[in-house]
Amino acid sequence: MNRENKIVATSVVGIAGNVLLAAGKAIIGFISGSISILSDAINNFSDVLSSVITIVGTKLAGKKPDKKHPFGHGRIEYITSLIISLVIMFAGANAIYESIRSLIEGEDATYDITSLIIISVAIIVKILLGLLYRIMAKQTKSDALKSSGTDALFDALLSSTTLVGALISMYAGVSIEGYLGILIGLFIIKTAIDILRGAISSIIGERADKELAKEIKQEALKHKEVIGVYDLILNNYGPNRSIGSFHIEVKDNMTASQIHPLTKEITKDIFLKYGVIITIGIYANNSSHPEIMKMRKYLYDEIKKYEDIKEIHGFFVDTKEKTISFDLLFEFSAQNLQEERDEIIKKLKEKYPDYTSNIIIDFDFSD
Repeated sequence: MNRENKIVATSVVGIAGNVLLAAGKAIIGFISGSISILSDAINNFSDVLSSVITIVGTKLAGKKPDKKHPFGHGRIEYITSLIISLVIMFAGANAIYESIRSLIEGEDATYDITSLIIISVAIIVKILLGLLYRIMAKQTKSDALKSSGTDALFDALLSSTTLVGALISMYAGVSIEGYLGILIGLFIIKTAIDILRGAISSIIGERADKELAKEIKQEALKHKEVIGVYDLILNNYGPNRSIGSFHIEVKDNMTASQIHPLTKEITKDIFLKYGVIITIGIYANNSSHPEIMKMRKYLYDEIKKYEDIKEIHGFFVDTKEKTISFDLLFEFSAQNLQEERDEIIKKLKEKYPDYTSNIIIDFDFSD
């Protein structure tokens, strides 16, 4: 079963489970007059809608690339998570509204053993659904399923709260229905906000996964010709759909006929292992010359004096054209990038007056 079918199948299971739970809770809620159970039923109906949205979003995200969207439609899945968060938020707001209304009107709920059994069964079903969503989300890397899993486990927790409230009402004669409904609503809204933040963050574009970035670099470094790997950038176009680039540093005496098969081999290996399409740039390393080694050491010693400069790379000295070229890798929090770059240019000019420095300001887009 492919990724899309797994997500759809899991969502269908979720729809079936939540329809049964919502119907059962709605019946109990109306019979007992319990606002918290009715709110829980509404939340389950919202979960059904979330699963439907997940299926539609997955189908749309699976559409083939076209001229207008050459990178595919995978990011629709992030929009799906955003819509699900809004649906969940509405359910939470409704729960709070109904609970406040019941407190103002002084409505009391009544329960029996059957109600308690059904609530208990609902808790178990929600836990199982939550675990299923989590497992399948991990397998498929689906944010929508992950969101549904988080929501389902929260539902189980909050249904447990409802069960406690029912027991207190039955055996202590104290009604805390309205307060429990408000508590449930607040928890639901908090969950929705967390999901919303994650969806927006994914749409904006997040930093590449640390482990994936490390593994991709290590894959390139397996080739003995590669001295270093720098400037890895991964652009995410949906789950399991990334296009990126990086530079490899090789000795300056390598020819194009040697570099070409090397880069082809690296890109092939990375695509087969990680499904990532990579473009490779080249840095030539000519630091073996004694004089150039001294220049490099001087520069490294100077760089250590700046706290917001992480490293330099792409260092190359052209002795004929009298140029020194390299990238300065700054922290994202750095404030005086241009000033510090100019300072380093000035120092290099004082130390090596015959040379001109070409320095590019760079950032660590991945670990």
